[in-house]
Amino acid sequence: MLTAQVEPFPPFLEEVKPLLALHYEELALNKDCVPLDPQYDEYLKRDAQGMVMTITLRDAGKLVGYFVGFVAPGLHYQTCLTLHLDIFWVHPDHRGKMAGFRLFKAVEAEAKRRGVQRMFAGSKVHKDASWLFEKLGYTEVERIYSKMIGE
Repeated sequence: MLTAQVEPFPPFLEEVKPLLALHYEELALNKDCVPLDPQYDEYLKRDAQGMVMTITLRDAGKLVGYFVGFVAPGLHYQTCLTLHLDIFWVHPDHRGKMAGFRLFKAVEAEAKRRGVQRMFAGSKVHKDASWLFEKLGYTEVERIYSKMIGE
């Protein structure tokens, strides 16, 4: 049975590293010039400041999905506590079983518990999960574009 729960970031970090490689292989663009190289020290620093939210998705205790986001007042709206999605992923073996829905319902519950007023989440165009956010009641508010401009 799939369960979604809040977990502390530091122990999660060690457990998630093998899945990050799968996540990267599936979703990253420009792999030839942008290697996977997370700033783990920065995540730990922000976690120590109470800014990191980690929600895991587990099947019989095994990590099969995750959400990591940053909670902070908006830079333009300092009175609005905001949650920004950093990464989320569900193992392909668990997709289509309401896993993403379960994960994000847990994210929303924890965000509300923390006093978050607004949340921003996005979807890759080439692996579109917009249907999930629409089903959860999110509204499309922005599009992001990317272009490699350096070597």
